[in-house]
Amino acid sequence: MDFKELKEIFYQLDRRVFIDNEMKQYAKMDAPLPIGYGQTISQPSLVLEMTYLLAPEKESRVLEIGTGSGFQTALLAEISGEVYTVERIKELAERAKERLNALGYLNIRFQTGDGSEGWPDFAPYDRIIVTAAAGKPPTVLVKQLANCGRMVVPVGPKNVQHLQLITKDEQGRIAIDVRGMVTFVEMKGKYGWD
Repeated sequence: MDFKELKEIFYQLDRRVFIDNEMKQYAKMDAPLPIGYGQTISQPSLVLEMTYLLAPEKESRVLEIGTGSGFQTALLAEISGEVYTVERIKELAERAKERLNALGYLNIRFQTGDGSEGWPDFAPYDRIIVTAAAGKPPTVLVKQLANCGRMVVPVGPKNVQHLQLITKDEQGRIAIDVRGMVTFVEMKGKYGWD
């Protein structure tokens, strides 16, 4: 999918639908906004950039770590075959599931739990996207990535992280390409900052 086509699909999503608090009025701003429980909905330009780097295809099986409000999940569901999304905060997970089901998405599976462990039951995944920052490369998730797969993950310390594109070739060899600097909330669990 080229960038123009992705943008057309992306801009059909109304970000306001994914914000439940007083920040809804700022939904059109290109900025991260709080969604409760110390979490944020990423700025639209970054959601678009990360999805473009991920390059999911219509038949792709995608693992998303960090459902949040479900904004990124909805975009993935629009352009992928199956989406498996994991959220550790029960209230956010339940709200996102209700919202996405109400919007009519039938190709999303939901799990509440520790996203740093991925979702091994359905591995391997063609694409993996992580919407929280890992203090070190999440090797458990890399193992769940299929050969010829792509993973986008922010890696680094608390204040700023490298946005990494991790790819596997046909033989399972890994390459890491840094695609800029970002700031995300922490991925809790074994790959957090502590």
